[in-house]
Amino acid sequence: MLTYFWILVIVILAISTIVFVRQRQLASVRKSPQIVPLERSIFTLQIGDIVEYMGEDWVVQGKLVYDDDGYQWQEYLLQDGDRIRWLAIEEDDQVQVSWLTPTDDLEITGTPPKQLQFEGNDYRCIESGEATMSRQGMTLNRTAKRCRYSDYRGSGNQVISIEDWDGDIEVTVGTIIRPSELMLLPGDGQRVYD
Repeated sequence: MLTYFWILVIVILAISTIVFVRQRQLASVRKSPQIVPLERSIFTLQIGDIVEYMGEDWVVQGKLVYDDDGYQWQEYLLQDGDRIRWLAIEEDDQVQVSWLTPTDDLEITGTPPKQLQFEGNDYRCIESGEATMSRQGMTLNRTAKRCRYSDYRGSGNQVISIEDWDGDIEVTVGTIIRPSELMLLPGDGQRVYD
């Protein structure tokens, strides 16, 4: 009879230990932040991830998500040393990925024109409006809650983006690229450059 008693005590202790461990595991899962996929896509890049393009590695330092009356697109701020690029991702009927470089060589004052010339190429405005945004990480001086934007298309895959952030005009020039030209590697969730 005494043997059954000790077996019962051992079983109760074992069950109690299992229940206690499971509750702690569930509590830690509830406290953990949103689970980020291990494999990255152009839509799931995170701060600290690496974007390889044309043999160069760029670190994701920040992310802006634009919203123009429900239509959303995103831009990632990429950095390699002192160099900055923007990776713009837009999905309408198809996915459009643009590799953009900030420039001071195109001066815009007032309302951006419907057509413009830059470095011998003609561009026409294909889209403009006003967007609100959410941001993560570093976004340079893009800190206003709203911006006015004008997007231009030139010959081939050439693009220009003009954004007015409460009077601070940002101009980026670049090219539409194929997503397959990018290699995306998960990082550690931390910015590399401050």
